[in-house]
Amino acid sequence: MTQWNAYRAIETQSEPSVVTASWQQVDNTCLPEIGTDKGQGEVLIKVQYSSVNYKDALSASGNRGVTRSFPHTPGIDAAGTVISDASGMFSEGQEVIVFGYDLGMNTCGGYADFIRVPAAWVLTKPEQLSLADSMRWGTAGFTAALSVQKLLKAEIKPDGGKVIVTGATGGVGSVAVALLAKLGFSVVAVTGKAAAHDWLINLGASEVISRDELLPMAKKPMTRPLYQAGIDTCGGDMIAAVLPQLQYGGALTTCGMVAGADFSASVFPFILRGVDLLGVDSVEIAQTDKQLLVKKIADHWQLPNLVDFTETIGRSELSAVLADVLAGKGQGRYLLVLDQE
Repeated sequence: MTQWNAYRAIETQSEPSVVTASWQQVDNTCLPEIGTDKGQGEVLIKVQYSSVNYKDALSASGNRGVTRSFPHTPGIDAAGTVISDASGMFSEGQEVIVFGYDLGMNTCGGYADFIRVPAAWVLTKPEQLSLADSMRWGTAGFTAALSVQKLLKAEIKPDGGKVIVTGATGGVGSVAVALLAKLGFSVVAVTGKAAAHDWLINLGASEVISRDELLPMAKKPMTRPLYQAGIDTCGGDMIAAVLPQLQYGGALTTCGMVAGADFSASVFPFILRGVDLLGVDSVEIAQTDKQLLVKKIADHWQLPNLVDFTETIGRSELSAVLADVLAGKGQGRYLLVLDQE
């Protein structure tokens, strides 16, 4: 391990009165040998790309609900090549993807030149999907794909009515809009950013409504059934606002909590219209299910316009982007190139 004794990583320091996150030359504390007390896994990976997600912004800001101890290296996504694998599952030089589990939360994450993780966390990159595109998707994009997959399993069909997407300019929401549009759905995008109207239409939305227009519906037990289904990325009152507007047999997925962890809603949509509220998790789902999802994205769900709503950034730009995402100013996806300053 001596050749990895110093490498670049974002190191977040969290003191009682100040939080700092900056690129540092760090030692191999996050890359312990197998069998040591801090051994984290069998696979050593040279990271080439990562991405930016809301959870990354929370970790980088010192949020102890995401990361318990500091200093810490965030980054819940990583894509790169295998340096070594003690498990024998992966070969040297093989291109791989890691997202979810504890990466970037309490295990040193993808905002570093190298990571060491359990083999059970590592996905084989499909040939049709580039490393860069895998991180243009990233956790946010994969979560959007899981949300769409849940709606399809709930028999939601393109000819059945409109699908509403909350938080549509965010990482999950933007990919959800684009993927639903690709699959032939009529998508209603919800945003609090008036300036993003045309951007969302170009992304694939057929209609854009204001967050302020939607939220008053949270106080109503039932309203006109305007939507066949929905993908909620925000949590809180957004859930309560969409549920009463779903058609009979409709479904709403939810995967985020930027608008709050709690919501209050009537039982009427459930018992009078038979709607389903479906939770989506991208962290702890089985490795085999993740691998199947990545294969589906590579084979059938690739988004030709993904690069158009992804901003490519280098290391020097990461801190500012994390701050924007935390403040709700982010838009679309962000691809971090580790070798780009």
